[in-house]
Amino acid sequence: MADKIQPSFSPGRRWKIGFDVLVRTGLVLAVVVMATYIGAKFYGRFYLSSQAQQLSTRTLSMLHSITNRVTVTVYYDKEDDWYPMIKALLDEYHSANQDIIINPVDYVRDAGEAEKIKDLYKFNSPTEKNLVIFDDNGRVKIVSGNELSQSVTEQVPSEHKGKLEFEKRPTAFLGEMVFTSSLLAVENPKPLKAYFLQGDGEPSLSDTGDQGYLKFGAILNENNITNVPLELLGENPVPDDCSLLIIAGPRGTFAQTELQKIDQYLSQGGRLFMLYNYFSLKEPTGLDAIFARWGVAVLDDVVQEPKNTTSGQDVIINTFNNHPVVNPLTGLALQLILPRPIGVVDLQNPPADAPKVDALVMSSPQSTLMNDSAAPPRSYPLMVAVEQKAVPGVASTRGTTRMVVVGDSFFLGNRQIESAANRDFAGYAVNWLLDRTILLNGIGPRPVTEFRLTMTETQQKNVRWLLLGALPGVILLFGGIVWFVRRK
Repeated sequence: MADKIQPSFSPGRRWKIGFDVLVRTGLVLAVVVMATYIGAKFYGRFYLSSQAQQLSTRTLSMLHSITNRVTVTVYYDKEDDWYPMIKALLDEYHSANQDIIINPVDYVRDAGEAEKIKDLYKFNSPTEKNLVIFDDNGRVKIVSGNELSQSVTEQVPSEHKGKLEFEKRPTAFLGEMVFTSSLLAVENPKPLKAYFLQGDGEPSLSDTGDQGYLKFGAILNENNITNVPLELLGENPVPDDCSLLIIAGPRGTFAQTELQKIDQYLSQGGRLFMLYNYFSLKEPTGLDAIFARWGVAVLDDVVQEPKNTTSGQDVIINTFNNHPVVNPLTGLALQLILPRPIGVVDLQNPPADAPKVDALVMSSPQSTLMNDSAAPPRSYPLMVAVEQKAVPGVASTRGTTRMVVVGDSFFLGNRQIESAANRDFAGYAVNWLLDRTILLNGIGPRPVTEFRLTMTETQQKNVRWLLLGALPGVILLFGGIVWFVRRK
């Protein structure tokens, strides 16, 4: 008779294995619980996109400067598709500055609170809904939900033969750009005014073409700068309330009276953002002589790069000189199109009150000139910043003269402004010209094109139970099965 098969493990050994499996499962469960608790308590916001909901460094810099109490009322239907993303973003503003108070009001489900908001802000129309209201001690900025996103209309397959159906698809969330601009508006209730020169071939701020400045105008608006077109023909002077004069992409010769008015504006302490372009080579503007008196040299040629280019016509700039306008761009790049060299006049014995002229960016040492093939390759300056030193005992009518003169206007046009860090440069340049140093820190907000995963409270509760109960439970179940099988 065959010997009776003995079990592989003694009862004591089996109980020991079972206890070991139970302890290990308990340890895994404890780690999951602790990680979830710590994450919820200290790191309660999780991101699925590098862009979504993470505030830009410039927004954070501005938030840290706010000392007033600002109430942000989210007058919104909480079932709206955009509401979770809007609320999550505003919570980030509150986390960065506790004086930013978020007050959500669901006008659909909380009629009493909604009526208070209507009375407070004098809402009269039933269409006044889905709003975000910024209130700084009575200084109010109201943002419509329609301003917070961009969408495109696309054709979709139809179940009905021969019938076309379309639907809107969101392409970008503009929340941070709009909210930061709104905070800037209530913190600075008197907006600055930029006059955009017209009448000499310059594209307009309403021009939607590739070389138009519609997007450039939007950047000015985001920085709480009002845009006004200006013509200097006839008796029109540069207005007294001109905070910044912008001359972008002129293609014609200025009248002598225009040049005199611009020269007078600068001598009174004006601020000027000048953008030359390739076309001004063929028809000089007449501005070069004015800039020469301020120490700026405009060369009649175009810089070309043999390597730092994508098409042969553009120049990629990766290195920047030390100046507040370009310091935040370290590690980024600019893409200029057919830029003219803009340098510094070399004065042998400059006077004590001479303007300070700094080259902001330089091309590579391998750069050449389009119209002077005999010139050896070398580095060329492509933009400068000018600041008049304060003269003791002399007060300028408008303040201290500042200028930024750039050899290219195309890079801030609608087509190119989103390339590289061109958009950021536009913001830094105008804010330095207007002496708003708080807005020269960090990279500005961008449209969000990758969306954060948002969940309702019920969904969040379900996820917590999944992490705290289901997953550890499955581990415990499998551990029990293993112990039961091996026990046999």
